[in-house]
Amino acid sequence: MSAIRSPLSDEARSVTGEALQGALVDLIDLSLFAKQLHWNVIGRNFRSVHRQLDEIVELARRYADAVAERAVAIGANPDGQSSTVARGTHLHGVEVGYLADEKVVRLIADVLAEVVTRMRIRMDATEQPDPVTQDLVIDVVRELEEQHWMFQAMV
Repeated sequence: MSAIRSPLSDEARSVTGEALQGALVDLIDLSLFAKQLHWNVIGRNFRSVHRQLDEIVELARRYADAVAERAVAIGANPDGQSSTVARGTHLHGVEVGYLADEKVVRLIADVLAEVVTRMRIRMDATEQPDPVTQDLVIDVVRELEEQHWMFQAMV
């Protein structure tokens, strides 16, 4: 069996791998959270909120894959298993049942703000050890902040 190695030092790989793993958990969790809201939103603005939530799901899934593949590329093994996400989550679940569109907008805006804050910490943490990973995290932050802005504008 061969191992994947990168030119990063052990310390740089450790810091970067930790940032990527945290990002992976956040992105998988965000995709699940947004999909739960997507299925249960009701109200006057149902259609637009329903569709915008799917944009977040697609964004989170796309970047989860990119983050996991970046981890493998530097020799860090990503773990996106449900048990790992459940242990590492920072998100609070929502009640089961229909949720008014106004409430959904507030919930997802708050969650996006939390995820962006953690992603910005990872962006700063990877600046020195791996600017390539930092560039990926910057892309994630840019798109999440755009979604955050759009949901804030609905409140």
